[in-house]
Amino acid sequence: MNWIEALILGLIQGLTEFLPVSSSGHLELGKAVLGVEYSENLTFTVVVHGATVLSTIVVFWPTIRDLLVGLFKWKWNDSTKYIAKLLLSMIPVVLIGLLLEDQIEGLFAGNVMFVGLMLLITAGLLAFTYYAKDLNKEMGFRQAFIVGIAQALAVLPGISRSGSTIATSLYLGINKEEAARFSFLMVLIPIIGANAKDLISKDFSAMASPDIMPLVVGFLAAFFSGLLACKWMISLVKRGKLIYFAIYCLIIGLIAVIAGI
Repeated sequence: MNWIEALILGLIQGLTEFLPVSSSGHLELGKAVLGVEYSENLTFTVVVHGATVLSTIVVFWPTIRDLLVGLFKWKWNDSTKYIAKLLLSMIPVVLIGLLLEDQIEGLFAGNVMFVGLMLLITAGLLAFTYYAKDLNKEMGFRQAFIVGIAQALAVLPGISRSGSTIATSLYLGINKEEAARFSFLMVLIPIIGANAKDLISKDFSAMASPDIMPLVVGFLAAFFSGLLACKWMISLVKRGKLIYFAIYCLIIGLIAVIAGI
């Protein structure tokens, strides 16, 4: 991988991690177009995912700081209750990752048609948010678990994680701002855990030493594009503008399906 490919893939990861268009699906499409093999890019994948985690922490740092302060008071307060909801929402995706890891990895093998079909599903999820009523509800434990199931389904390349979780929250009548905040915070620990698992379990010693320049370029591209995309997405959710991404996913999904035939 050269630095130009790293720049493109880093921008794709940073933008699509937060915008409801599926980062995994777009990365697979990007690798297929650029001719980049997944087996050559485990280190790169870990790096760019780490960059988007860092951008999430930067954007939501005031909220994360307040949650940590409340947590270390060792009392059942609003902060510990919110953290408990986040942990509950992570259970489905952790179980899916542990039980179906090999099957899921098999879907990340340049299957362009499958990605296209899943993007069409994402388009449908986003389109129907147009009819969702904002009942200004808070995220309860039941709602958190349902949103967690939506996140688990988004392990499929082409199903947008942010799109599915935010859409599900809106269907449940959750306040738009809270829907976006919860969606972005709930993914932090699963991504960090998955990256740590990859670092521990994979035999990096058997791989060729990676060129540092593509890693640096990819990290910076994913981080700064992630910052912009995260802030933009929060604004879009508040204004109910997800229909435009539904149209985008529909077009890209159709192109991918046709290309995969």
